[in-house]
Amino acid sequence: MAISLKRSGEARPEPNAMTLVEHLTELRRRVVVCAVAFMITATVAFLLYNWILAFLKHPYCQVAPHHCGFYITGPLDGLALRVKIAAYGGLVLASPVLLWELWRFITPGLNPKEKKYAIPFIVASIALFLLGSLVAFVTFPHALGWLDSIGGPSLTEILDPTKYLSLIVLLMTVFGLTFEFPVLLVSLELAGVLTPKQLSSFRRWAIVLIVVVAGVVTPSSDPFSMMALAIPLYLFYELSIVVGKLVRR
Repeated sequence: MAISLKRSGEARPEPNAMTLVEHLTELRRRVVVCAVAFMITATVAFLLYNWILAFLKHPYCQVAPHHCGFYITGPLDGLALRVKIAAYGGLVLASPVLLWELWRFITPGLNPKEKKYAIPFIVASIALFLLGSLVAFVTFPHALGWLDSIGGPSLTEILDPTKYLSLIVLLMTVFGLTFEFPVLLVSLELAGVLTPKQLSSFRRWAIVLIVVVAGVVTPSSDPFSMMALAIPLYLFYELSIVVGKLVRR
């Protein structure tokens, strides 16, 4: 089936005037662009495998600078690791294109007021996700050191690169997603579901819930990562109250 791509200069029809088939055609075009972008960036990440692996291994080398090598037990483990890094790296590198295509798909359905709020929310979401991933990366050496010491001195640590990669990527993803907490709260305040006064009165329970959530969602289950997640979330909670008051005014 041929896929027709519109020229960038062509005027897009109004969303209310588009039929279901036209909506599906528009969605298909966006998905194809995203798929092509991911294939290109995944190929780039595949070629940059050594550099990406060295970057992700840096926290481990901070904890064990003299023996921070990885060990594999199967002939296909190296290929599987490289494919995983290509997939993760491709998603990261293609994220600007993916977000842009998502933005272009939902923009026609927004009214002018919603469009005015959408851009700051998207920028804030991207910045907070990157900040969360950075916090996870910086605190990961402390998490590794604690996990290494908790087993006792009689254990000799030999790390599987696939499990290590899964842990650090999962930790950075969890931190990035949970750092979207203030965006969610401000959105609920703008929608009238919550008010800054309600958030202020719920502060004590919020502290308890934040600590519990930080303990549950932290993949490494170490105290350093939990505190590194819980403290910013509480600060974001207070910041959401202030931003909510300013926006409502």
